[in-house]
Amino acid sequence: MLTIDQIEAALRRPLPGLPAMVRMAPNPRPLYPPTPDHRPREGAVLVLLYPDGTDGELHLVLTRRTDTVGNHRGQISFPGGSVDPDDLSTAHTALREACEEIGVCETDLRLLGDLTPLYIPPSDFRIFPHVAYLSRRPDFLLQPAEVAELLEVPISHFLDEGNTTQEEWFVSGATRQIPYYLVGRHKVWGATAMVLAELSAIVRVT
Repeated sequence: MLTIDQIEAALRRPLPGLPAMVRMAPNPRPLYPPTPDHRPREGAVLVLLYPDGTDGELHLVLTRRTDTVGNHRGQISFPGGSVDPDDLSTAHTALREACEEIGVCETDLRLLGDLTPLYIPPSDFRIFPHVAYLSRRPDFLLQPAEVAELLEVPISHFLDEGNTTQEEWFVSGATRQIPYYLVGRHKVWGATAMVLAELSAIVRVT
């Protein structure tokens, strides 16, 4: 089983980046802002790892957004949100949002490193994914206005190619090929799937 020290060490090395992410990117999909001088809004997400189950297998947590939030309604995402002016860093944003959305406010969270920032065209955000570890399963407390459901998924689920597929969807006014991870009855696609693809690439070579 992978150790947290191995994952942390891998995050300190050069990241796989967009070449790993595009495997799970909708096609077509812009990967960069429309012009070099365009300044998208900034946000951050937390990729929270923790042991669970009888064997302590590493899990991560995803949320299903409610149908009333401002962006990406009903989609599967990581805990996260917009950078506030008072946030000290994007890591601070990710931790603050995890506390607000899913009640994970522990002071002993261990930040392991960062994944590659990713531009999200529909909401015009650049998100900064931060990976953290908690040595026990958290006591989750969901913010009902933002989180409709919590998904706790073993990392190994995303390493199994049998859990990935793609379909043709009509999205944002165009027909696109949409790769996704199947997690129970949920389809995890878009930016969340792209972040998971990079994390999976790191874990595979660790």
